[in-house]
Amino acid sequence: MKSIALSFGALLLCSPGLNACELTLAAEGKQLSAADLACVQQLYQGPIDSWPAPQIDPGVEWQELAALPEQAPTAADNPLTSAKIALGERLFFDPQLSRNNDVSCASCHKPELGFSDGEKVSTGHLQRQGRRNSPSITMSSFSHAPFWDGRTGSLEEQALKPIEDPVEMAFNVDELVVRLQATDDYPREFATVFDQQVTARGIAQALASYQRSLLPRDTDFERFMRGERTALNAEQIHGLHLFRTKGRCMHCHNGPALSDDQFHNVGLTYYGRQYEDLGRHEVTGQPDDVGRFRTPSLRLVGQTGPWMHNGLFPHLWGVINMYNAGMPQHKRRVDQLEDENFPQTSPLLKPLGLTPVERANLETFLRSL
Repeated sequence: MKSIALSFGALLLCSPGLNACELTLAAEGKQLSAADLACVQQLYQGPIDSWPAPQIDPGVEWQELAALPEQAPTAADNPLTSAKIALGERLFFDPQLSRNNDVSCASCHKPELGFSDGEKVSTGHLQRQGRRNSPSITMSSFSHAPFWDGRTGSLEEQALKPIEDPVEMAFNVDELVVRLQATDDYPREFATVFDQQVTARGIAQALASYQRSLLPRDTDFERFMRGERTALNAEQIHGLHLFRTKGRCMHCHNGPALSDDQFHNVGLTYYGRQYEDLGRHEVTGQPDDVGRFRTPSLRLVGQTGPWMHNGLFPHLWGVINMYNAGMPQHKRRVDQLEDENFPQTSPLLKPLGLTPVERANLETFLRSL
């Protein structure tokens, strides 16, 4: 059945032949009963191509939601092997990668926290604090430009950056190679995996391979996407429907990664104020990139707070409330009228009009991811 998006207040308007479920969804401001929720749930029991169409603005490129692939996207020159993943895992948890032997990759990417760290911003070498939140790395293999600002062009390139960052691990990759080559076991492991001694390239490839092995398959959402339609309850499926329609989430969070892997300004640049962060502009120097950050995957989002690039949102409901309000809209001061770098919030962000129950069900769905 063909469906079209209507307004922010109405969830769905279907073509002639509406059934009771579709009338319920189209009822503006209607509080859903248990029967209504069961009706909504029914709409998502079939194959994905039978689901109600998502609400997407004209011209926006998007992908339908999907289950995770059997294997993460992999670099042609770095095929995955079990031995390489095991070596990468050992390196990931080894504090020898830091200058003082006290910080590992896992210090900021903890498995029990969805491979984030639960802090507003991360703490590294000599207890120095960074300025950005540590994102989950479980879906990093899907990004063409890792980091919040996309400063690297591959996961292999990204893997070495924290080692040399003065705030994070404050080491030197060449020195690290010497350190690992002097150990009793790393030379043997590298020779087994790469048929050569310890190298920077081998360290990067092993770490990237381990990250590619972390796809979060053990979630209610993934089970649902693989056909286990009882994995989500009625409230969660209502949240899924809101995610696809009235909540406008799929403009940026779509496909198996739940990310468009693009850069957007969501109004949190703090331009000219405390917490200012120019985002992608620091990499490209382009005025249009001021305040733009890469769309993070929403997989495991319920475990990875606090949220946003600066970690300023301690509660997931707070993030939803801000999006419901349309996010902050930048307004120029008199002294900024001619400022070519003045940031503009993405036009994709608009007030949503979600009711308290809708916001609650949307959060319940997000926590299933």
